[in-house]
Amino acid sequence: MSQYSIWVLEYSYVTKYHKSGVIYGAHNQGFVKLPYCYVLIKGNGHVAMVDIGYNNTDYGKHLADKFGVENWHSPREVLAGVGVKPEEIDTVFITHAHFDHFGNVEDFPNAKFFIQEREIAKWTWAMSLPDRLRWMMTAVDPGDIIRGLDLARQKRLTCVSGDLADALPGIDLHVAQDSHTFGSMWVTVRNDAASRTADNWVLAGDLVYVFDNIEGSGANVDVDTLYVPVGLAVGSQENLVMATEAMMKEVDYEARRVIPIHEERLSQRFPSRLMENGLLVTEICLADGETSKVAS
Repeated sequence: MSQYSIWVLEYSYVTKYHKSGVIYGAHNQGFVKLPYCYVLIKGNGHVAMVDIGYNNTDYGKHLADKFGVENWHSPREVLAGVGVKPEEIDTVFITHAHFDHFGNVEDFPNAKFFIQEREIAKWTWAMSLPDRLRWMMTAVDPGDIIRGLDLARQKRLTCVSGDLADALPGIDLHVAQDSHTFGSMWVTVRNDAASRTADNWVLAGDLVYVFDNIEGSGANVDVDTLYVPVGLAVGSQENLVMATEAMMKEVDYEARRVIPIHEERLSQRFPSRLMENGLLVTEICLADGETSKVAS
């Protein structure tokens, strides 16, 4: 029995992103295409998302232009491609507060949000620092943090301290402190709801950008596979590598079950459909009775 369907929804992309930002130490190795995506989870009486993209106005647009983001489409447009409206979303899991994950809060008026307490508290702290320390805020829209705090005022924000089992039935949250960000979070979907499951998926947020972070070549060392962390860490590469190990252990080291949402090659491993707007829908799994959104 499968409880949940999971789709990765592309909402924009960077055509030429420095590979060194994706793979730690990949200096002077050119560029890669970097999709910007979020995840839709549907089933068991819930419609949930992992991250919500960025809002293409004000400082969010400034950051997108700075990073060369193209072909942005709103959540309403992107979700329409799989027959969902933003008002139907009841739960949002924010893996971290970078601008391309925590914008668009106002687009989901009926959703309850989950974020790590350390994540939102430390970005609030970082905003207070002198300008000479602003490197830490490179990919953060301060407006997103303010809107997140307003969610708390509305009693729509749950600040999680550490791991949390069954945030929704069969969906668990895990913290990776001081890694990509102060309180990055990854999500496990136990699709058969069993505590010891063989049908689970890890949604990695930005703890893993691409397959090569998990399946990197070990050509220079005596191993077949080498974890190589992502290129951007507010915390440490050590913590990124250990978070990768924790995610892999969660899926019994079956790498295909760890889903990196910035990976252009997802469509090579899972069924997908290119929408008329040039953006991909990738279907990771289907709940019992759910209709495919990518089949022709």
